[in-house]
This record gives sequence, structure tokens and C-alpha cells, in this order.
Amino acid sequence: MARNIYGLDLGTYEIKVFDKKKKIIWREKNAIAIRDEKYIFSVGDEAYEMYEKTPDNIQVVFPMKEGVISRFDDMQYLLQNLLHKDHRFARGSEYLVAVPTDVTEVEKKAFFDLVMHSMAKAKEVNIVERAIADAVGMGLDVKNSKGIFIVNFGGETTELSVVTMGGMVLNKMVKIGGIKIDHSIINLIRQHYDFLIGRLTAESLRLECSLYKSESDLIGKSVAGRDLATGVPQLKEIPLAIVKLALVDPLDQCIHEIRSMLERTPPEVLAAIQQNGIFITGGFSRLKGLAAYLEIKTGIPVQRARAADINTVVGLEQIISSSDLKGLTYSMLDKNYRWLK
Repeated sequence: MARNIYGLDLGTYEIKVFDKKKKIIWREKNAIAIRDEKYIFSVGDEAYEMYEKTPDNIQVVFPMKEGVISRFDDMQYLLQNLLHKDHRFARGSEYLVAVPTDVTEVEKKAFFDLVMHSMAKAKEVNIVERAIADAVGMGLDVKNSKGIFIVNFGGETTELSVVTMGGMVLNKMVKIGGIKIDHSIINLIRQHYDFLIGRLTAESLRLECSLYKSESDLIGKSVAGRDLATGVPQLKEIPLAIVKLALVDPLDQCIHEIRSMLERTPPEVLAAIQQNGIFITGGFSRLKGLAAYLEIKTGIPVQRARAADINTVVGLEQIISSSDLKGLTYSMLDKNYRWLK
């Protein structure tokens, strides 16, 4: 019987998987709940449900940090549990893993080893740069296009990539993402209102916010937090204008990096990018008005992926399903791969 093929996108806060045999994409939170700093008792969505709600002896940790695996053993334990869950994975299957574009060879090999040496007993593990998968997921002609600029706004990082003729020209990982912006919201509310909110509450405010100038700026949203003057938990109405103000500085840092990369892009490639536009994806790219804001700041048309939060794994699905796109992937066991030279 033919073995299955899976596409894995290991995000900072969520794992997304494409199952070729079942033709489905499923998602699970990339979280582990640890008791007394040594006993793992919950993983995935169940662990994430405890985030910011646990007693002092229980800690919810995320094995990924700023786009790379920071807790390898925990990540492997989590992955093995998810592989075993509901018998989703068959042993001896093939895997295609999306990896960040701007990481060291050691960090890239950690993604490979994570799957190759797991209980999945993988028959074969191939990898592909996330930007390539993103471009494929957006329906772009990756192999023939002279210039594609991809910006992936993730949980802790923003990946900037210039792709031409199926290969990477420039790439950079900026350590700014949804989480840093959430902390920016927390700090600004604390400064203005002497009121402390949690990160998930900050995220809910961010999702309500829009970068468009509108009457919604004057609207307030009631959120739970703690009054720092009295120490008493309470509800407070926070204007969305304050939330928008917290977004500006981190976003402008990303725009500075985008402009810097455009300045370093070869002229012919840059001309193609100016014609094709900038393509944005990733969970944070769903921020209302972000595409228009970037377009104004860069002077280049900006398009967002239709399914931005799962676009990478959609790209993996298309690569797995097309023999013509298989050349975009490679194995770290290949004798021509520089890791083994």
C-alpha cells in the first residue's frame, strides 16, 4: 500500500498539516503545559486553553521561538503526540517541511531531524523555504517569475523574501510579529491607563482595530484587566485609537526593512516586483487596512493572500500534489547538499 505524504508548517504558535491521502488541512496549537517545571501533562489545543489561566506550578510553553526550534526535546514530544493522536499519521510516510528563509544551517537541520528522528519513522523528509511555499500557495508562477516579493507576518517574526525563477535572491527575518505588537499594546495601555491586560486580551483588541481612518477610532472596547493603582481586577473601556497608536512603531520598523531590501534588489528583479507588487501573508497580515497602509508607505501595490493564516500549508499541498513543483524541494541527505560537504 502506498504511503501517505504530509506537509508540515511549524509556526510559533500553531502547527498546520496537509494530509494528502485524506486531502485535508488540520491545525493544532504549538503549546505544551508543564507542571512543576518537569512533568508534561498536556499538549496542543488543550495546553493552549490553559495559557494565562494556570496556577503558579503550571507553565504553558511554546517550543518554537522567533521562527526556530528553541526547545527541541519538547517540540519532538509535542510532534510525536500529535502524530499519534487519532492515528493521524502512518509510519514510513513522506514529509515536506516548510522552513524559515533566514536561518542557519544548524537551525534548518533541526527541522529535518525533528521529523526524521520522530516516532513517525519517516521514509523521506524534504524541505522547502517558506517563501517558496507562500508564493505557490498564492498561485504565483514561482519557477518563471523574474521577481516576487513575499512578506510573511507571523507570530514572532516577519520574513521578507525576494524570489526569482524558483530561487531565493534576498531574504531577511525581522524579529517583529503579532506577539511583539500585542506587548506594545499592553505597554501603551499600562502607560496611559495604569491598567494591566493579558496578551490574549491585547490580541483581541488588535483584531478589532483597523489602520483605516474611521469613526471606529473613537469606539471603545470593554476588556478585563487589573487596575495597578488598587490592584483590583475590573473591566475598563479602551479606545481603539490607542490600539492603533501601538501598532504604528512596530509596523514602521517592518516597512523600513522592506524599503531596505528593495534598495538592495537587482534592478531587473526590482522592475518585476514593481510590476507584480508585494504579496503579504501570515496570520498578522489579516490586520484591517494593512495592505493599503503598506502600499502608501512603499509606493508599490500590495496584495494579501486569500487564506493568509494557512497560506504556507496550502503551498505545501500544491507542491506535494504537483510533480512539476517537486524540484523546488530538497533533502538534507542529498550528497549535493552543502550541509554534508
